[in-house]
Amino acid sequence: MTEWLLSGLGLLILLLGGDVLVRGAVNLSLRLGVPALIVSLTIVAFGTSAPELLIAIKAVADNAPGIALGNVVGSNTANILLVLGIPAMLATLHTSECNTSKTYLYMLAASMLFIALAFSGEFGKVDGLILITILGLILIHAFREARAHIQAGEPDELEDIEEADPDLPYWRIGLYLALGLIGLPLGANILVENASAIARTYGVSETAIGLTLVAVGTSLPELATTLMAALRRQADVALGNVIGSNLFNLLGVVGIASLFGPIPVDRAFLTFDLWVMLAASLLLIPFVFLGRDITRGWGAALTALYLIYIAVVLI
Repeated sequence: MTEWLLSGLGLLILLLGGDVLVRGAVNLSLRLGVPALIVSLTIVAFGTSAPELLIAIKAVADNAPGIALGNVVGSNTANILLVLGIPAMLATLHTSECNTSKTYLYMLAASMLFIALAFSGEFGKVDGLILITILGLILIHAFREARAHIQAGEPDELEDIEEADPDLPYWRIGLYLALGLIGLPLGANILVENASAIARTYGVSETAIGLTLVAVGTSLPELATTLMAALRRQADVALGNVIGSNLFNLLGVVGIASLFGPIPVDRAFLTFDLWVMLAASLLLIPFVFLGRDITRGWGAALTALYLIYIAVVLI
């Protein structure tokens, strides 16, 4: 019971640390004159993946690579089936009005590359450098597009970034940054150690814990963002948030973590979990390319599929 409580505490610290770090970094960047479009493409995107990144690095350092890889693969599956499914049951996501096709194709290509590299048996430094390089190229392209928007005279609206507060004093920005930099590694340390203890106590593999408990926990920020976007009828924010998060998880989180040590790929990933992640990604095709909305029925179906997946992993 203590391990469960401590895991919850670690997760809470991790999520709060990620939130205040993003808030501090966003406002510092905007104070220094960095355009809001570029801030949203980089700092916000990296910040929301910070919990996954810290957990992956900590898990690799603690020789618990199953948690590292399980967290990324499980989070990507949860992001699509659960993070889009639950909000859609509350309010239809009007994804027919979104234009996320380019980012979605990036995500699909990243998923296929990730699976191909996984069949080598482990993610090593070379694999990590490949993933990071591709992420860098995507970001450079995004920078150029953002700069073109600004040069075309399109408004650089701060309200598009929820964490932006033009009047936030510098001392508070510094406090947010400090709390985030302290909270993230602390929360990751508590969560990984106690998740590993839970796995040992119940005879469940670390991979299964990473795919379920840790993955769902680190998907909570995306779920909260998507719930608010659904209620505000901002389907582009909801879908873009999920696709962007999955892209960063595949290329950034595993890419950086593998530089700290090799990440072996359990056979279960090659025969089941990676293909579930890819299948979940392909389920988005009707909503990205065919002009379909994610209705309440679709939301219920996606959520049910996720619950079935969790049951299969844990049995």
